[in-house]
Amino acid sequence: MTTHSPLFRLEADAARQPQPAPLLFVALEGFLDAGQVRSTLAEHLLDTLEHEVVASFAVDELVDYRSRRPLMTFDSDHYADYDDPSLVLYRMTDAVGEPFLLLHGVEPDFRWEGFVEAVRQLGLAFGVRRVVSAHGIPMAVPHTRPVGMTRFASDRELLGEHTPIFGSVKVPGSADALLHLRLAEAGLTTMGVAVHVPHYLAEAQFGDAVVAAADAVMDLTGLVLPTAELVSAAALTRSRIEAELEQNEEAREVVEGLEQRYDHFVEGQRRRSLLAAEAAKLPSADEIGEALEAFLADPGVAGPAPQEPGEGTDSRDS
Repeated sequence: MTTHSPLFRLEADAARQPQPAPLLFVALEGFLDAGQVRSTLAEHLLDTLEHEVVASFAVDELVDYRSRRPLMTFDSDHYADYDDPSLVLYRMTDAVGEPFLLLHGVEPDFRWEGFVEAVRQLGLAFGVRRVVSAHGIPMAVPHTRPVGMTRFASDRELLGEHTPIFGSVKVPGSADALLHLRLAEAGLTTMGVAVHVPHYLAEAQFGDAVVAAADAVMDLTGLVLPTAELVSAAALTRSRIEAELEQNEEAREVVEGLEQRYDHFVEGQRRRSLLAAEAAKLPSADEIGEALEAFLADPGVAGPAPQEPGEGTDSRDS
């Protein structure tokens, strides 16, 4: 196993004997994450599950400090603290003791391909076969309707009966997305969810989206994650939102408009599904042709065959 790299440093125990962890959960901060879905879920897992650091990435090689400007604490007459950025690989165990890896920290600004290769090497060392991630994207949807999401995977069979709402589109790149692409090319199974967050809550922590992301990750991976605290926090967030709307008529009208649009869209989808189901019941052209041939070939249905002239004439008439 490689123990020397310019981009990461293994902890001593991990370098001596890495413990297998077949799943890698990626949670890189810095790119699109409406509703704080990615960051909230990652921090929750670190707060509630047993974990240990197995590798640390060299942020000096990967981060543009001037674009991020990490916070420092100035206390009266001196600098007292510095919130240094970090990018860490943890070995976690879920609620029933199943191991997995969590890659959490700042998204690299530089050397994306080198970073992906470093993650691939670490994945090989720990026996990673699957990769998963979850984040939020802003959408024109109301918070009063079920949380939607866009699922994606290197193997479409993992998605089950999932109807995509996007076609082929160009989107801004991210280190997370490049990990999905390159690791899938390397033979790993990659999958994830982009949870739809009401655009008016994109900058806030939207608990319902975090719960939906946790449920989706469990569904995709089989992990058992603690969600009771997330569910309670989501309920509290909903009550605060409703209290705000009661005092803000303009905001309430916006939400009501989104509800109407959402319901109209869902009804349209339902009708299209019904039409598709009815169309599926109709026989194909080949089936109709085969049935017609069978119908005409049945003597009892087609009637007696036509006679040639003179056939069937009584001989006594001659």
